Amino acid sequence: MNALLRRPVRLFIIVSSVLVFYALVNLRPTRDLAAETRSTSRFEYVKSSFDWSTVTEKNPVPASQLRSLPQGAPKKLPAVQHRFRADQSSAGKARRQVLADRRDEVRDAFIKSWKSYRRYAWMSDELTPVSGSRKDSFGGWAATLVDSLDSLWIMDLKDYFYEAVAATARIDWSDTKETACNWFETTIRHLGGLLSAYDLSHEPALLRKAVELGDMLYMAFDTPTRMPPFWLDFQQAKSGRLLAGSHDPSASATSSSLEFTRLAQLTGERKYYDAIDRITEMLDQTQNATRLPGMWPTFLNLQNFVFEHEEGFTLGALADSMYEMFPKTYALLGGLEPIYEKLYRGATETIVAHLLFRPKLPDQEDILVPGNVWVRNEGRIDLQPEAQHLACFVGGMFGLGGKLFNIPDHVVIGEKVTRGCVWAYGAMPSGMMPEICGFIPCPTKEACPWEGETFSDRRGQTLPKGFENARDPHYILRPEAIESVFYMYRITGDIEYQEMAWRMFQSIRKATETELAFSAIEDVTVDGETTKTDSMESFWLSETLKYFYLIFSSPDLISLDEYVFNTEAHPLRRP
Repeated sequence: MNALLRRPVRLFIIVSSVLVFYALVNLRPTRDLAAETRSTSRFEYVKSSFDWSTVTEKNPVPASQLRSLPQGAPKKLPAVQHRFRADQSSAGKARRQVLADRRDEVRDAFIKSWKSYRRYAWMSDELTPVSGSRKDSFGGWAATLVDSLDSLWIMDLKDYFYEAVAATARIDWSDTKETACNWFETTIRHLGGLLSAYDLSHEPALLRKAVELGDMLYMAFDTPTRMPPFWLDFQQAKSGRLLAGSHDPSASATSSSLEFTRLAQLTGERKYYDAIDRITEMLDQTQNATRLPGMWPTFLNLQNFVFEHEEGFTLGALADSMYEMFPKTYALLGGLEPIYEKLYRGATETIVAHLLFRPKLPDQEDILVPGNVWVRNEGRIDLQPEAQHLACFVGGMFGLGGKLFNIPDHVVIGEKVTRGCVWAYGAMPSGMMPEICGFIPCPTKEACPWEGETFSDRRGQTLPKGFENARDPHYILRPEAIESVFYMYRITGDIEYQEMAWRMFQSIRKATETELAFSAIEDVTVDGETTKTDSMESFWLSETLKYFYLIFSSPDLISLDEYVFNTEAHPLRRP
């Protein structure tokens, strides 16, 4: 009898225990434990010591006049990427293995560079790859670390990534020895890096740091014309004494539409988009009020917007990234702001007519080179037939614009410009293109006869046939050529671009590798041992190696139909 009485009690105890356990485990709020560990336990977010959002603007935009992001569902834009199909044949499998091996070699180069930065220059801006020291060129805010976050994620180096996020979460934007920062560089490297890493990983600390930095950079717009100066002077910004420049590089003020647009999309804060939209409006109003209608001069007076006195126009240094923003911002806004297509079409019409030239070459290769133009007082347009490595981005720009705006001829132009930069790589003894080099132009964009001209470099040595000069023979680990090669591969699907990329990578690695990492070199015209300049800017890890890695990866890794790259190669998610 006692046993019979005990059984219901035992059963009650057992059932009650199960119910309590169920309630404790399954009825609590649902949590992503992995995300919680990474976002809460691993990362101690430390707020910067000064909150820029508390600064009162001297030249504010009334809240009622703040401009909002374009409303409505994103348009269905034309596909950018080629429709790749998996080749299941034995040849296709062999090809994938070749690409995997190449990708691993690029990744190894990244890891070597990252490990040395981590050991010798952690939390500094740059590693000096020969001497193994460190330097701070961008405020001392760990430029290489922040600039490399998305590369770590893309290359599946997650342990390094989360270590870097933990360090990033503690950066204090007010802790710097400098009195001002380069507004453009800080925007594209630091803000772009944070936003991209957040878009890829969804780590909350990254967005919080991006907002902190965005609020600081936003104060550059507090000028009488709402145009940002080249230098963001911290004390002047706090006291409302900033002025826009009267002779600033055009790229400086006009290349940040992606970062501030994306920040507005992620936070819902209108002020970020309002700031950048006023720059776009200025570009629209002045596009045909220059000496070369359709383009803007290399230097801008952002105090009065009078540009007709400036003679120089270029797609290279000081102006480059302004133009690439047009198709990219159009895509990031889902095609809802047509002004970017208008700006692109107007600019490229002038570029094709006046800046692109075909050089005289022994084999008459059908390539194009972006030169510089000077428009004299009497209206004469003088072409300076020089190529800048910086301007090699133009191939990818034309390819992207050609696809987004359904201009097939622009894809062809993009291919010719890209092949021009690749030709310059292959023609030099080192296998790399100089920073600046000159050519003899053909009278038109049609083939012209080679007349056997040869020229010497600064050492008196004969340059490869086709080059008139190598005015700046450095190679500083720049990404623009491989950037366009990557774009043209993803757009056309032509595997020849992968072969171009592999030859370029091998040449760069051979000429720039040091015991610790990779270094800029003094002269690409030499054959054999190169002179290293002990410099490794953050874009080596952020851009150059990222594009090399992606061109050998599956095309759906950071698809151009899902992301746009800022000018520092930070992919931002399209809507």
